[in-house]
Amino acid sequence: MDSTRRLLLERTAAIAGIVGLAAAGDWAQAQSMPASEASAPPLPALGSRLRLSEVTLLDGRVFKPAQADAQVLVLYWWASWCPFCALQSPSMEKLWREQRTRGLQMLTLSIDKKPEDATTYLNKKGYTFPVGLVTPEVARVMPKPRGLPVTLVRGRDGRVLMVESGQMFPEDVAQIANLL
Repeated sequence: MDSTRRLLLERTAAIAGIVGLAAAGDWAQAQSMPASEASAPPLPALGSRLRLSEVTLLDGRVFKPAQADAQVLVLYWWASWCPFCALQSPSMEKLWREQRTRGLQMLTLSIDKKPEDATTYLNKKGYTFPVGLVTPEVARVMPKPRGLPVTLVRGRDGRVLMVESGQMFPEDVAQIANLL
């Protein structure tokens, strides 16, 4: 994504996120977000090694790090209340449905406080991509970087190939298939 588009998205995301949270009456999350974002790590560097955690998915299955060995893995941090996640998630679902037969691995991590908020949202939207929650155990190994949504692609060699903070456009999400 070019820098002008990224800057526009980040500024729009900041404004709309605050307005969206306030409009939803979710003052507790709105007040805790700046603190958690201030302590969130920066995006990992391209080419850096990315460790994975075992994650219990909302459907009861377990994602094991070995599943991603020698595979391209998309990690996607999101929340049910995030307006920019709501715009990007349909593209992530499309990528998952079209590319999983080509070996794409995907692990999405909801930052919702309650699992039922994420589950209700997923069911309402019909999303089938694998979803776990960011628990303290998961966050110790794979902390959510600053921003939301955050999309990261880990290559077959375990190194970061791509990382984006903020909403990606559908054409940018579709380009991830070229990394397979």
